[in-house]
Amino acid sequence: MRSPISANILAIAVGVQCINFPFEATVLRDEDIGSFSAIEFDNRSTASPIYDGPECKAIPSTASWPLETEWARLNVSLGGALLNPVPAAAVCYDGPDKDANQCNFLLRNTSSSRFYINDPLTVLTLWPEGDSCYASTNTAGLDCTQGGFPTYVVNVTTVKQIQAAVNFARNKNVRLVIKNTGHDFVGRSSGFGALSVWTHWLKQFEFLPVYSIGEYEGMAARVGAGLESWELFAYMMQFNMTMLVAGPYTVGAYGGWISGGGHSAFASMYGMGADQVLSLDVVTADGRFVTADVNQNTDLFFALRGGGGGNYGIVTSAVVKAHPATSLLSSSLSFAVQPSQDASNNATNAFWAAVDAYHNFGLDIVDNGGTAYSSISRISPPSGSNATAGARFSTSIEMPGLDATQLTSFVTPLRDRIAALGIDVPVSAVTQASNWQDVRHGVGDTPGNGGRFASRIFPRVSFDEPERFETTQQAIRNTVEAGYMFHGINMAPTLDVAGYPGNGAVNPAFRTAVMHADVFEGTNLRGLSPQGVRDAHARFNVYMDQIRQATPEGGSYVNEGDIEEPEWQRAFYGSNYARLLRVKRSWDPWNLFYTPIGVGSESWAVRAPDHGLPTQDGPLCRVGS
Repeated sequence: MRSPISANILAIAVGVQCINFPFEATVLRDEDIGSFSAIEFDNRSTASPIYDGPECKAIPSTASWPLETEWARLNVSLGGALLNPVPAAAVCYDGPDKDANQCNFLLRNTSSSRFYINDPLTVLTLWPEGDSCYASTNTAGLDCTQGGFPTYVVNVTTVKQIQAAVNFARNKNVRLVIKNTGHDFVGRSSGFGALSVWTHWLKQFEFLPVYSIGEYEGMAARVGAGLESWELFAYMMQFNMTMLVAGPYTVGAYGGWISGGGHSAFASMYGMGADQVLSLDVVTADGRFVTADVNQNTDLFFALRGGGGGNYGIVTSAVVKAHPATSLLSSSLSFAVQPSQDASNNATNAFWAAVDAYHNFGLDIVDNGGTAYSSISRISPPSGSNATAGARFSTSIEMPGLDATQLTSFVTPLRDRIAALGIDVPVSAVTQASNWQDVRHGVGDTPGNGGRFASRIFPRVSFDEPERFETTQQAIRNTVEAGYMFHGINMAPTLDVAGYPGNGAVNPAFRTAVMHADVFEGTNLRGLSPQGVRDAHARFNVYMDQIRQATPEGGSYVNEGDIEEPEWQRAFYGSNYARLLRVKRSWDPWNLFYTPIGVGSESWAVRAPDHGLPTQDGPLCRVGS
């Protein structure tokens, strides 16, 4: 394992300050550029402070699109890393890519493989790219198109390749997107006619028993931007420490997750994922490779820790905090009320009283450093029945550092309160938390076209004050009884628990939160008319608006948000938005980086076909142009 001292020597030797890994020593130099002006650097200090570029980004088959010879020359500069892939499901459609055996594999075997996670184009939520080419046994009469999938992909293994891609996209007015694993709910990794920077294979890791920067001195780790959350569990075991990640999933741990904030099972103990970052190495919109930390490029360091992914630069690696090894056990609890024909025997009110008791207990959970993951959903009566609908509730309460006896004792008062309401609560054994152990080894993710949802950050005041609590609980109940699933996460990532270096761009609503929740619309979008999509979302928003109105101090989580969130600048970024917009304009005066619901994105719009919701399968153009 390379030592911290040797890493610093390497950094000095190649003239780059604070690089973390050898792949970052391979940077774009003047001799690499030569006469190929398309990959020349730019200078943000001399760029116009007001965007004065073309109306739209260049798209294929237009005069402004780079010539094939230019793409070929770019590929040479990239060392052959430029890909021109077709959507994976093209094998299921009539045409030159049709392959019945491969289509059968997509339909039957990808749930036991890493095919989609390792695919350069795939995003796991299909509607943002236009759902233009999906795997199916019946594609007769359907076309597979590129839709919102990028036209070209750079399979990066060096900083030089990222710099060349950034410079080419900026100089040739090509839309640029960033992708790691494809966990993207709004279209940040999609874009018609785009050049995609694929950071998936930047998986380097180095544990640092002692690391010092600013006021921090303690354990840390150097991490490549392509590492997936599940991959970190082996390192935690190897080095007997704990790091904050998204759980045992294929979510990229050090890209969009930390850039948007990043919650985890340790949020109430150590804060958000963004709070763990001590230093970042970044390729910025001018093509330069810089370090951002508490000592340099501090405005960029602020923005990249919670201010939204893919919008300020391309992170190649980071130094993040490591904590003492901490066990995480789980105590599960569930109860339900079934649909009933007899109103006099209906236990619905008792069910919701039990939910109230649980949410009250949520304050004890987070105040003791824990988290809990709950789900509440409606049980529909049989078709044609006039029975009253039922409901089901389940939760997993996770308290870092408690042993089985301590955890059982901790949750007993909650079980007693619910039992006193006449609700049967089956006793369950304390187990290792399922969301904090790697059992799938990154296998099984497949794309889908559902999954439209909204999120809400619930402030403590909505639970502390009795009248506010009643209003909040009624809004949740109304939402579930209307047929929408409510997934709550009790957590309190305060600034106190976040610790040094602080001063990041995490949505301020998280700092006074005691719960974050996703509310799932559940609409099957495929085959639905554009007006049908709009009508379904309008019905959904009737109930989301009740939750928003009950939590005016709250907000929404940008990594798990609704692309049509009302007043999205305030909801996703709060009081940080104005500062983030200044950072965005300073570091990216060319508007190279664009993401839906990203800072500054209100100046741009995708001219896509009407799907009933914003998608990325059209040209990206200036608003009002």
